[in-house]
Amino acid sequence: MLETLLARHQGTTLLEDVRISEVDRATAPEVSMSGTVMALIARGTKRLALGDRVYDYHAGQYLIASVDLPVTGHFTGPAIGFGLTLRPALIAELLLSAAPGDLPPPPTGPLSGLAVSDAPPELVDAVIRLVRLLDEPRDRAVLAPLIKREILWRLITGEQGAIVRQLGLADSSLTHVSRAVGWIRENYPQAFKVEDLARLSGMSVSAFHRNFQAVTAMSPIQFQKQIRLQEARLLLAARPGDVTGVGRRVGYESPSQFSREYRRQFGVPPSRDPTPVAR
Repeated sequence: MLETLLARHQGTTLLEDVRISEVDRATAPEVSMSGTVMALIARGTKRLALGDRVYDYHAGQYLIASVDLPVTGHFTGPAIGFGLTLRPALIAELLLSAAPGDLPPPPTGPLSGLAVSDAPPELVDAVIRLVRLLDEPRDRAVLAPLIKREILWRLITGEQGAIVRQLGLADSSLTHVSRAVGWIRENYPQAFKVEDLARLSGMSVSAFHRNFQAVTAMSPIQFQKQIRLQEARLLLAARPGDVTGVGRRVGYESPSQFSREYRRQFGVPPSRDPTPVAR
C-alpha cells in the first residue's frame, strides 16, 4: 500500500518537510549532505557510506540521520522511498510533553550520526496516513502536523530513539558535536585547532574526539576535507578551467595536494570532473 501511494505522489512538495523519491534503475554513487532526516524505503535498497562505515537499508527499513553529514550514496536498483526532515524544536516539544517514565534512560556512550532499523507497523501506518493526505486537501492543513508529531513520537520511542531524542536536547553530546560540525561547514577553508573546536562544543579534547568520531565516523580534519572537496566540486561545475583557483578558495595551498585528494575522493582529477555534488 505504501509503495503504491508513494509512486502516485512521487516528487510532490505539498507536505512541508516531506520528500518522496523514486528511481527506475540503479544509480551511480553520489556525494551529498545527508540532512537531518528519517528515510523509509518502500521498495528497493539504498547504500550509504559515511567515513569507513557502510549502511544498507531496504524495503521495510528506515534510516535516521541525526546530523547533516557528508555521505556517498546510491540505489542498487529501482526504488521508492519517503523522507521526513527532523526538526529539533518539534522533538524538544514532544520530549517536554512526555510523562515521567515514558522514555528510556539516556545512553551512556557516544552515538553514531546514522542508524538503520526495521520499521515497526505503527510507524509505517502513520507514514501511510500522512501520504494519504495528499489526496485529501481539505484535511491536510489540520491533520498533517498531528501525524508528523505521531511519526516523531514513534521514532523517539523506537529502536533508534536515543539518537532522535538527542536532537531535541540542548545539552546532548550530539548537539555539542553538531555545533562543531556547523562551524566546520561554515568555515571550511580555515585551518583550526581541535582544542578550539572542543572548547566550542563544551567538551574536553578527549571527549570531543570520541564523540565526534562516533557521530561522523571521521576525525575533524577528515570531516573538513570532505566538505572542502564537495564545495570544490560545486565550484568546478561553474569554473572547470580554474582548478588552482578553486583549490585555493576551498583552503588548499598546494595544487598538487588538492588534485591528489580530489582524485582519491571522486575517482577523476579536478580538471576532468565538472559534475556538481548534490545538495
